[in-house]
Amino acid sequence: METAIGVFASRDHAEEAVRELRKHGVPQDSIVYLTRSRTEAETVSKEFGATVGGFVGGAAGMSAGVVAATLLLPGIGPVFALGFGAAALLGLAGAGAGAGLGAVASHDGQAPQPTPEDKCSEDVAFFREVLKEGRSLIVVRSESQQTASVACEILDRLGMGMQNTTPVKMQTKTREVGDVVVIDVSGRITLGEGNVMLRDIVRELVEKENKQIVLNLSEVNYIDSSGMGELVKTHTTIRNKGGQLKLANLNKRVSDLLHMTRLSSVFDIHDNEAAAISSFAGPVAARSVA
Repeated sequence: METAIGVFASRDHAEEAVRELRKHGVPQDSIVYLTRSRTEAETVSKEFGATVGGFVGGAAGMSAGVVAATLLLPGIGPVFALGFGAAALLGLAGAGAGAGLGAVASHDGQAPQPTPEDKCSEDVAFFREVLKEGRSLIVVRSESQQTASVACEILDRLGMGMQNTTPVKMQTKTREVGDVVVIDVSGRITLGEGNVMLRDIVRELVEKENKQIVLNLSEVNYIDSSGMGELVKTHTTIRNKGGQLKLANLNKRVSDLLHMTRLSSVFDIHDNEAAAISSFAGPVAARSVA
């Protein structure tokens, strides 16, 4: 499953992105749109062919199989959601099935909370943090490489992303420093290149019970919307296995991107590798293995 994430500060750009996604054949059931602005949700919903349901107890609007609902998140308030799987992305237990999604809130006005059994497809904290800061989100998830490629191009062009100025494909090198594994990443983290490579490396590490991992991003100059989705999933994968992920040595372009999209509020980011390693709980030996 490929995931592309677009973060938007402009309603016009968000509406245009949904329009472009549909125009270029991205299935409606692959798109989730999240915003705190009811006006924005109502405008964008026209591109889905849906109407937005009422807040807390109101009925969800549905048209052509599209779900529109209002979700109540503690500390954030109402979040307007379009598309199947929106509740699961936000970690709301038992609310991600699609057709049963409505204005999700319990009788005491509190949103249901994630349970250990919940398998959220992304990092819940990231999506909530982005929404808390007043940004809007478009998340596209698809098994189709072609669909993901189309989505990436649109979200990168219209969302708060980076301009691709580097032709260098992603390369990695893995080192051990005591109990910590450092992954040196260079080039670009993009759909079909870096995202798959990063996914495979992390999967192999966690299968070998490596639970303390540092991503050294000093040589990464470009991350597309799929690469951003992969970073979020990497964080989630490691955390779900009881591990920790740290980021180190971010250059200004990557740092600015993570701050713009509020991903920086979720990741544990350090200025250098030594600081990242020392931040793990427990002693770490100074031994380095190439």
